Amino acid sequence: MPAIRIAIAGVGNCASSLVQGIHYYRQKSQQDAIGLMHWDLGGFAPGDIEVVAAFDIDRRKVGKDLSEAVFAEPNCTRRLSPDVPLCGVSVQMGRILDGIADHMRDYEDRYTFVPADFPQLGRQQVVDTLKESGTEILVNYMPVGSEEATRFYAGCALDAGTAFVNCVPSFIASDPQWAGRYEKRGIPLIGDDIKSQLGATITHRVLTDLFRKRGVKLERTYQLNTGGNTDFLNMLNRQRLASKKTSKTEAVQSVAAKRLDSENIHIGPSDYVSWQKDNKVCFIRMEGRLFGDVPMDLELRLSVEDSPNSAGVAIDAIRCAKLAADRGQGGVLIGPSAYFCKHPLRQFTDDEAYQMTEDFIANRVDTGPSVKKSN
Repeated sequence: MPAIRIAIAGVGNCASSLVQGIHYYRQKSQQDAIGLMHWDLGGFAPGDIEVVAAFDIDRRKVGKDLSEAVFAEPNCTRRLSPDVPLCGVSVQMGRILDGIADHMRDYEDRYTFVPADFPQLGRQQVVDTLKESGTEILVNYMPVGSEEATRFYAGCALDAGTAFVNCVPSFIASDPQWAGRYEKRGIPLIGDDIKSQLGATITHRVLTDLFRKRGVKLERTYQLNTGGNTDFLNMLNRQRLASKKTSKTEAVQSVAAKRLDSENIHIGPSDYVSWQKDNKVCFIRMEGRLFGDVPMDLELRLSVEDSPNSAGVAIDAIRCAKLAADRGQGGVLIGPSAYFCKHPLRQFTDDEAYQMTEDFIANRVDTGPSVKKSN
């Protein structure tokens, strides 16, 4: 029996990197594996994760084996392995709801979502699938701005009694009402909006925290990002960006010595460049003042493959959710959510969140809601 049984809602680039990564690390030993924050996390290796159910709405993926669907258009992320063995898991038609932005119809099919001509599953059908497959954790990869769709799958996880890892900036774990529902049911919850392993926001946070620790007054800053995957195309609709901008901005504001006025901080996706595919380019500028009120500025350019960067964190979040479930711990996992996500229920510095997560993994201390809030 697989150690950790997961389902995936949204078989896009991030799901592709996760599925590929699970297979990739099964072929590795701890000695020759690179790119992980933890090889062994509470007794679980990356290869101990198995996908047992998957949902999507694209005609090029629905009905296909997951091993084939993860490489279907519009996915464009890098291949970590030449192929992925047959999973024996057929991608099921999910619920569209607000998962597709209207403007995406103006682009070629190879760049966009193309809805399948299948009946959409109802809530009870999704719940039944989760139960029948033995799913322990549902991983949410809905497109940015999919508020209704995210709440749909979060509700399905609650009904099925499965843990929920919310990788997108629709607020579930950081919403006290949703957090309370998971705590009442004793079901683990991690979220919201997963950080990259080494991406724009985590780098921006670390630099902002460095300014604070070194006594540099941060006066203004921006973070501009471009990319060519469906995530960036989807986000050309600025109406879908409200929660994303809140999530990314709050992640930086929460570690600053003093919160910046809104006109002095700009953080968010900037544009879609199709030929970049899954490559994301980030530009960060920070202006401040040093000793003697002397001005300084910093500029940084970061180029990363977006989806593998996310999978490197998701693979740890999944294992933490499994640990909590095995221990009978429900509700928001405060430390792991703060360390793995941009918009957790409670913000901490990355050093604090890292230590809380290590303590959680080792089962050393209570990292529940009673932990004192930082900042």
